[in-house]
Amino acid sequence: MTQTQPVETIPQPRHAPVATPTAGQPYEYRRSPLVEPDWTRLPGWRHVTRDQWENAQWQRVNCVKNIKQLRTVLGDLVDETFYDDLAADQSALATMSMLVTPQMLNTMVPFAPMTTEAFLADPVRRYMIPVASDRRTDWPSHPYASRDSLHEHDMWVAEGLTHRYPTKVLAELLSTCPQYCGHCTRMDLVGNSTPAVDKLKLTLKPVDRYDAHIAYLKAHPGVRDVVVSGGDVANVPWRNLESYLMRLLELETVRDIRLATKALMGLPQHWLQHDVVEGLERVARTAARRGVNLAIHTHVNHAQSITPLVAKAAQTALDVGVRDVRNQGVLMRGVNATAPDLLDLCFALQGEAGILPYYFYMCDMIPNAEHWRVPVWHAQQLQHDIMGYLPGYATPRIVCDVPFVGKRWVHMLTEYDRERGISYWTKNYRTSIESADLEALNKRYAYYDPIDTLPEAGQQWWAAHRDD
Repeated sequence: MTQTQPVETIPQPRHAPVATPTAGQPYEYRRSPLVEPDWTRLPGWRHVTRDQWENAQWQRVNCVKNIKQLRTVLGDLVDETFYDDLAADQSALATMSMLVTPQMLNTMVPFAPMTTEAFLADPVRRYMIPVASDRRTDWPSHPYASRDSLHEHDMWVAEGLTHRYPTKVLAELLSTCPQYCGHCTRMDLVGNSTPAVDKLKLTLKPVDRYDAHIAYLKAHPGVRDVVVSGGDVANVPWRNLESYLMRLLELETVRDIRLATKALMGLPQHWLQHDVVEGLERVARTAARRGVNLAIHTHVNHAQSITPLVAKAAQTALDVGVRDVRNQGVLMRGVNATAPDLLDLCFALQGEAGILPYYFYMCDMIPNAEHWRVPVWHAQQLQHDIMGYLPGYATPRIVCDVPFVGKRWVHMLTEYDRERGISYWTKNYRTSIESADLEALNKRYAYYDPIDTLPEAGQQWWAAHRDD
């Protein structure tokens, strides 16, 4: 019998001509310099000056909070069918009240004629100003969705202080933001109540809340990392925020401080104010002297949102001594859940704005969010498809934030029932509510794919068990 000989590949000398591939790359990088969209293209801002636009107070005063104000800005560029669609959502489905900064609204349909069709299709609009027709009617919410899907409130060790990971805490200083995202994972606490959600309330005075945080950290020296969030720290008066941060820096056990603020993108004007810049520099210098890593974490979901003002705000933070500015985005269908969209965003962040792509979270299992969520297998495919294009240090990790477990890379599951869309995960630490649970590290924890993405048999199974 004749054996087949292995085929050898003969290496080509470096000077040999290389044939040009005809298929091309799945993604072709082209540098796109940042541009601030012309806000005067919108009827309501036709006479707004640059000085007004770049003023943080003007931005806050002119936020769009309701349909009437949105109609004033857009004029007759968007027809009444859109406003009816928006009204239907706000009256029955929205988990977040409407609040959009001019800066954010200006990045919707930035460089094309503003029409109803273009506005409906815009990725930034899809998560900042959701309408009823965006949401699914068959499965608007997963049967296991909950308003505090990550159980952060259950893990409060003081009001607003979540101790979820062994060495890290989340400090929610307040429950408001300069703008409200429709997919907000903290929709049970953040923002105003809506017809669909009666929000929880922080009850302590801020000074008492902050005192309780510091007291807990002093009593728990195993905590070294504090994420200072909310809400958004941009809504904390700077004097109060600086005082809180300086108190953290007095604790010898604290080695990392991260400021969570979507406003770096949604309201960069705030982070460019003189008093904020000067105060941030004082905090950064103190952190450097103490050897503490001070970083800003922002939240950008689409390349359209990265403008020169955003880049200026990020660079200013770095210039005054903040060690890193990083981005934590959220994967959402219709917004960014394709490899080209993610790569465009990451190149704009890292290459043009000096912001490090860090995480992309799978959208959490909150009510009325199924139209945004993607299944685990899709997230795994996205992680595969973005590899090799970005520098390694700037290649984001796509993670699933599993209830009672925490962040896990999407390939870390232990078992996956693709038909029913149930993945199972394990963990290697106890949360603050499991200190006495000897079996916590031996359990498997479930996460659920959106039901409409399942094969027909899986959808039928969930339909039969809808009320279980």
